[in-house]
Amino acid sequence: MNRFPDESELILVTLLNNVTDYEIARLLGWYRIPLRSAPKIINVDYLAFYQSKAFDTQKWQIRYLAPVKGHELTTRREILIDEPNHPRANQEYYKIQLGPLIELPKPIMADKWKRITFFYTTGELLSKAETINDLIINAEDRPLVWNALREKASIDQTYGQNQEDQYLWLDIDPKVLSKLLGLEDTGYE
Repeated sequence: MNRFPDESELILVTLLNNVTDYEIARLLGWYRIPLRSAPKIINVDYLAFYQSKAFDTQKWQIRYLAPVKGHELTTRREILIDEPNHPRANQEYYKIQLGPLIELPKPIMADKWKRITFFYTTGELLSKAETINDLIINAEDRPLVWNALREKASIDQTYGQNQEDQYLWLDIDPKVLSKLLGLEDTGYE
């Protein structure tokens, strides 16, 4: 899936605060977002990476994007095992699995925007954008995008299960399920 987004695909613009996060996305194929500051919906088609001032000659621009393959909720300690004593080691993070990074034909420059955290855009806007401001969804298109985001949010986001397998437990006899869950003494029959 190393292709440019279709016009209707949803993109979450995210912040690359340092070169290490870029290398993790490029080499290991994932990106992290702290749960406490994450946008409401992270189930999107692509992430676009806004590079902060840490990127010197390539600062304040979007140069790369990557397809989203899935995500999971974990702790910082689990994903950054070399930092077990970090002050936020036990905080929850989304670990977003990515496909290969795609370099844009021409970077999208920040222009007046310098501080960016997260915002949504579309493949159509990304394909035409010259500046970050061109990525902003206009008022008449917002209902379409919000409907698409709601639809994506309603998709079951079970981790590590095939959709066909996720409800197999419903076929288990209630007495057996009760026993498996350690509820045999609750009087459940």
